[in-house]
Amino acid sequence: MSTKKVYVGFCADLIHHEHINIIKQAKELGEVTVGLLTDKAISTYKQVPLIPFEQRKIIVENIKGVSKIIPQETLDYVPNLRKLKPNYVVHGSDWKTGIQKSTRERVVKVLKEWGGKVIDVPYVEGISSTNLRNNERMKGITNEIRMKRLRRLLEFKPIVRVLEAHNGLTASLIENLEVDKKEFDCAWISSLTDSLAKGKPDTGIVDLTSRINTINQVLESTTKPILLDIDDGGEIEHFASAVRTLERLGVSAIVVEDKRGLKENSLFNESTQNQEDITKFSEKISKGKRAQLGTDFMIIARIESLNLGKGIYDALIRAQAYIEAGADGILIHSKEKEPKELLKFCKEYSKFKNKLPLVVVPTTYSQITEKELIKNGINMVIYANHLLRSAFASMKKTAESILKNERALEADKFCLPVKETLELVR
Repeated sequence: MSTKKVYVGFCADLIHHEHINIIKQAKELGEVTVGLLTDKAISTYKQVPLIPFEQRKIIVENIKGVSKIIPQETLDYVPNLRKLKPNYVVHGSDWKTGIQKSTRERVVKVLKEWGGKVIDVPYVEGISSTNLRNNERMKGITNEIRMKRLRRLLEFKPIVRVLEAHNGLTASLIENLEVDKKEFDCAWISSLTDSLAKGKPDTGIVDLTSRINTINQVLESTTKPILLDIDDGGEIEHFASAVRTLERLGVSAIVVEDKRGLKENSLFNESTQNQEDITKFSEKISKGKRAQLGTDFMIIARIESLNLGKGIYDALIRAQAYIEAGADGILIHSKEKEPKELLKFCKEYSKFKNKLPLVVVPTTYSQITEKELIKNGINMVIYANHLLRSAFASMKKTAESILKNERALEADKFCLPVKETLELVR
């Protein structure tokens, strides 16, 4: 009698005793093949795994009862099942509900083609990689892991989703918020919102020493990578020093813009700011890259050509120069209400042989969807100021209500209940 074939699909990001129990029960049914989900497959429905595929493979290979490991390239089991035609697929019973329910239904359907069967191993409530990951969130994360994670996100996710944080509370929201299995991947510390939160104009008046206070608040409130808006980065010598400081703090990436002179926000229609000479800005990037100590810290070059009316051709020349200077990413900025010019840039940029991750900030052209951005070759989207803007709008309504009614009752509808407020950060 031939040995039965058993298939087990695993993420195995954080191994716990439930994984071992599933393998043990699978082994009793026959020869076990583990379909180990790739980093890209896992990234389609939750965070990029803490442990890369090759390291997870080594771990699973050493679990007693595992005969073979093959990569599972998608959340869908069907491609691997059709190749192997196993007699059994073994999985924890937790996939009967939630996001994996439809996956299980497809497995059941395809197994019927050759008489296979799904075995659901009873799931122990409270034991999961997700819960273990949440425990890690509470403990915090090392700077090294945080910085590495941004590069892995860019490698495996179709688009990296970044939201502005201007204090510890907004960073905590980014850390914990999840809607339909979607979440923000990183926190963005904007020069604009960091300045406004301090009651200062966005003219570069808030120096790096003051901004470090915000950075530390955000670092303490989220385990996710942090991107920092550093305006033009100052003088070249100062920029190199800032790179080392921010790398040491645990910032994953900085965005530096190719403008010069007293800062004016790019979204001002009447902005008269000058653009930096390509050679000088390239030198700044190169010096910053030489200053960093490790290989994970990223310098993203922000191109202002479209905002300053210089057009796509100038932006493309600059993109190529900044790539050659050692930049780790290109942010193409536009303040137009329609992204036509920006998307034309993306089309031409896609023809580069040595292109880097492409980043956009759709503040003015907010109608564009993430699916459209992905289709146009964009790797990261930054929602750059939405938490502060929405918070101020709500606070203004609350304050107006109190003044108008000479009491707080009518303002309650704009506020969180006191109990929920006290539980925001625990």
